[in-house]
Amino acid sequence: MFVAPPAPDYDGGSLASVLPSVGAALAVPGYWDLLGLGDGFRRVVVVLIDGLGLSGLTAHSDQAPFMNGADVRGIHAAVPTTTPTGLASLGTGSPPGAHGLVGASFMVEGHHGLLHPLQWQDQPSPHVVQPEPTMLERLSQRGVEVTSIGPRAYEKSALTLAALRGGTYRGADSVGERLAELLAARTPSVPALTYVYWPDLDRTGHGHGVDSDHWRQELAHVDYIVERIAALCTPDDLLLVTADHGMVDVDPKNRIEIDEIPALRHHVLNIGGEPRCRFIYTRVGHEQEVAAVWRESLGDYAWIMTRDEAIAAGYFGTTEPVVADRIGGVIAWAKDAWSLSSMSTDARVSRLRGQHGSLTAPEVEIPLITMTGGA
Repeated sequence: MFVAPPAPDYDGGSLASVLPSVGAALAVPGYWDLLGLGDGFRRVVVVLIDGLGLSGLTAHSDQAPFMNGADVRGIHAAVPTTTPTGLASLGTGSPPGAHGLVGASFMVEGHHGLLHPLQWQDQPSPHVVQPEPTMLERLSQRGVEVTSIGPRAYEKSALTLAALRGGTYRGADSVGERLAELLAARTPSVPALTYVYWPDLDRTGHGHGVDSDHWRQELAHVDYIVERIAALCTPDDLLLVTADHGMVDVDPKNRIEIDEIPALRHHVLNIGGEPRCRFIYTRVGHEQEVAAVWRESLGDYAWIMTRDEAIAAGYFGTTEPVVADRIGGVIAWAKDAWSLSSMSTDARVSRLRGQHGSLTAPEVEIPLITMTGGA
């Protein structure tokens, strides 16, 4: 039996709780304040900093004094701790087992090969992969003025259409453009939600690692941006800053090349996920056998479990049958600062220093920073 960290609290303090709590903060009937945000706000601004783990934030108070000086607490990311899963949990208000964007790459019925959400174009249809209304759509239908601000390239991406469709998308690439678009949405005539996505910290972490001067300088830049955003909010606004996941550094000597262990391919049809969370798609009926081989080979470096074990333990939340089929029959979550690299599956990603996807605290624990406008 595997021994791994507990599953995220999808029913309370998690990324999936943010927008339902925003609905309550805006006095939209039918929503509950799961995160204790309070009420009476005219607008809520939600800023998602890609790759900002709680430990990375709190350990660098010199680089991020503004954010650390606000009300900071920890909530849980969705797992796997990867951007498509996190954005979908935020956007839908649901755990991965419900929204179905279960990882960095996964199988989808009727789609040939693995679906890679970050490179997803138009097939399969985003509305087929994730058919339920998003929180942005639901809040828009209840009279909330919903605006999303992010890079122009993401406006019509399949991931956006699956996870964050709804409201008005304002494409903005530079810092100035994003701040100007935020200012333009400053005085809504009705209750409003403004969502801002900031991708740069994650990119820096992947390339240089979170224990690097590059990452610390980027964090200082993010802190300055958040301070500017707060200054553009009115006293009737609530500003929330959160993240989709944290990150760990993987030294090259800690990369386990799974392609070089032939036994790991026995009864295996495909391998998806990413270096810190591998989905192993097995021949039907061979899940336990494959899990045993992976445990024998990698048990010191990864938590190995079958899909059924992972679902029963609650890692994906309440899981629909169609979604369960997207998850590998066996899952390998990397421990500590190890990675399960594969030059045949995802060579570029496997070479990155900063990694995420697994169950460790630096990846799962993310901040929820709250402040009122004008702070």
